[in-house]
Amino acid sequence: MLDSRITQTVLVVAAHPDDEVLGCGGTLTRHAAAGDSVHVLILAEGATARDRERNKVKHNDEIADLREAAQKAAHIVGAHPPRFAELPDNRMDSMDVLDIIKTVEAIVNELRPRTVYTHHGGDLNVDHRLTHEAVVTACRPLPNSSVAAIYSFETPSSTEWASTERSTAFVPTRYVDITSNLETKLRALSCYETELREFPHPRSTEGVTSLARYRGASVGVSAAEAFQVVRERV
Repeated sequence: MLDSRITQTVLVVAAHPDDEVLGCGGTLTRHAAAGDSVHVLILAEGATARDRERNKVKHNDEIADLREAAQKAAHIVGAHPPRFAELPDNRMDSMDVLDIIKTVEAIVNELRPRTVYTHHGGDLNVDHRLTHEAVVTACRPLPNSSVAAIYSFETPSSTEWASTERSTAFVPTRYVDITSNLETKLRALSCYETELREFPHPRSTEGVTSLARYRGASVGVSAAEAFQVVRERV
């Protein structure tokens, strides 16, 4: 579907700002370069869970900074300006799941995407797991549904850190060659300066590059992003 001559609408549903670039930034760049209309929905605000002692003004400043970073990253990969649902960070399990589903469903009904990317359902992060559940439910294959494919991506420091005793491990079943797009992905990721860590943390520039090289070597290319096929209609 990525290389189809017919342009399509693509939607990535991410739990937090930076997840969309970490998980599929190179693939989104390829979609945009092919003429596809690329959209980003970020569900949680991404800041308030870090330090409960910070005051509201400080949190609001951090949320604003993350939104600005997401907008810059979207521009770099060629996506439309992202949409923000502003759900509670790392506390989406405090909400009724139906409310999360309805949030995703409204965007899916509006945009009618053909391809949807989202988190792996077995991630360590609770927001990631609920995002996956909401996407799969909102994109259920009803008659006349626009969604032909759902792919789950891996998120460094969440996917590989999950316990396989509790969840299903991420086993790639689809690889996208991002050899020509890796530098763009890293440039987009650099917008999230506050979210990056020092190597050997997996959410570092070196860690993200190493993962792309490893996934690429698994399929004979220089760099790749890996996905699990949740559903694919051809």
